[in-house]
Amino acid sequence: MQDRFGRTIDYLRVAITDRCNLRCRYCEPRSGFRPLRHQDILSFEEIVVVAETAVRMGVRKVRLTGGEPLVRRDAVRLVEMLGRIPGIEDLAMTTNGTLLAEHAVALKRSGLGRVNVSLDTVDPERYREITDGGDIRAVLEGIEAAKKAGLLPVKLNCVVTRSSREPDAVGVAKFALRNGLEARFIRKMDTSTGTFEVVEGGKGGDCPRCNRLRISSDGMLRPCLFSDLAFPVREFGAKQAIELALEAKPESGTRCTRNWIRITGG
Repeated sequence: MQDRFGRTIDYLRVAITDRCNLRCRYCEPRSGFRPLRHQDILSFEEIVVVAETAVRMGVRKVRLTGGEPLVRRDAVRLVEMLGRIPGIEDLAMTTNGTLLAEHAVALKRSGLGRVNVSLDTVDPERYREITDGGDIRAVLEGIEAAKKAGLLPVKLNCVVTRSSREPDAVGVAKFALRNGLEARFIRKMDTSTGTFEVVEGGKGGDCPRCNRLRISSDGMLRPCLFSDLAFPVREFGAKQAIELALEAKPESGTRCTRNWIRITGG
């Protein structure tokens, strides 16, 4: 698929839940956030239909996100369903890692290729502060389990305030180097003001080279994280929603005022 600016769109990000078992300060709204009703979230079967349609139209990479995707019941079964779709060359997941030790082997057997793990610090106290009570030991165990299961390469997503030279980010970089991991540094985003930068060590935020569409956990096909444009899959059907999102994809991100990151997927 190509959009109207000539960019090849071959990447679909799927937020499978708006729930999370952490409350990271830059992601969890302090007020105003209402969890989606169960019936408003796409079923596994609906997600598979969208993915199959997207693959027929040219998508080759699918990534599962949240919220925290592994808090959704039977998430491994969804991976297995997606893993059977011919044409998906890269099936990945972004996770906070806290439940990864329990599920890593099953995820690999079900067809998941690799994981990105959110890790903003390697200091236990700072981690507890950032996540509002999270235990970094669960994440470190999850990373090790992912490596042993072959979910490679394991990449670390580290959110920074300004740059990768901040103390927490430097600690994450050193940890990655010691453990054969790849680190990516993501400037703290604000969708309501359009604050974002190109990911250091990754491809996100690079508008001229953007190759992705998104399904938010409320079933909206979204052409851009920093845009209010969204097309409901249940209303339009998978093919038309994808076509509308592709046609509407902006040249660059501006801002999004109608959605939370928890729903859209980072």
